[in-house]
Amino acid sequence: MRAIAIDRFGGPEVLVIHELPVPRIAPQEVLIASDTAGVGIWDAKARDGAWAESDRFPLILGADGSGVIAAIGSNVKRLSIGDRVYACSYNNPKGGFYAEYVAVAASKVAPIPDGLDMVRAGALPTIALTALQGVDDALGIEEGESIIVHGASGNVGMLAVQFAKRKGARVLATASGKDGMKFVRRLGADEAIDGKADDIKAAANEFAPDGINAVLAFIGGKELTRCLDALRKGGRLAYPNGVEPEPRKRQGIRVKAYDGVPGVRAFEQLERAIEESKLQVPIAAKFKLADAADAHRRIEKSHVLGKIVLRA
Repeated sequence: MRAIAIDRFGGPEVLVIHELPVPRIAPQEVLIASDTAGVGIWDAKARDGAWAESDRFPLILGADGSGVIAAIGSNVKRLSIGDRVYACSYNNPKGGFYAEYVAVAASKVAPIPDGLDMVRAGALPTIALTALQGVDDALGIEEGESIIVHGASGNVGMLAVQFAKRKGARVLATASGKDGMKFVRRLGADEAIDGKADDIKAAANEFAPDGINAVLAFIGGKELTRCLDALRKGGRLAYPNGVEPEPRKRQGIRVKAYDGVPGVRAFEQLERAIEESKLQVPIAAKFKLADAADAHRRIEKSHVLGKIVLRA
């Protein structure tokens, strides 16, 4: 099979085409003929070695994607050959989605929800699970609560805005630039501000005079500190592991760091949320598999509104 793999850590230029064996599946795995692979900043950090958990080369990147099941292991009952699926498997020991075929544990694979095409389904799993589990599980957002989604114009944030609105929350979104503010308003934010240029605390005080109930943060630093200044006593902060610098704990604020975790129930929860929120999945750019290096150069420029994907 064709795959984009690296033989050493480095810049985007280390992403090159390889001819590699199709991975063999274990009894609890499925083989997916890939259609679309999501491209995230975590892929770039794995490529340059910053977040790599394996130095076995050649290393195929790609934490998530979509495709059609080409084979199933003997213990797999929930899925069938020919199913249209999407999946999430970070640091998969048998290789990621930057390939024509990928072997994935069946527990990390789910049928594509109705209404999603292959491209949007392939863009979703990692960012959608992270956004949803932040809103529903880490924060437990309830109807009528106010929430700051900090970093809302990023890939995870753009979905978190929509999932928070699904719960009936009032959403104040911090975004990057005027185009980012316009972007998150279009996705449902009640109010949007420029996280670097505007006075976050003043905007939050106007938005929720009695204090903000919760902050879901995808960016750290001094701007996040200003978001926390707007929290009411007993307020909640949640952020995915990997946000840097990691926020300091504060007295009177409940803080939870979490990971977006795939699983059968997690995908069932996600399917319901996609349907209930009528989820929009903006796509910023599509690249051919052979052009993965260009996709990485694009994502490392930052200020990408929407998801970047590779097509197999």
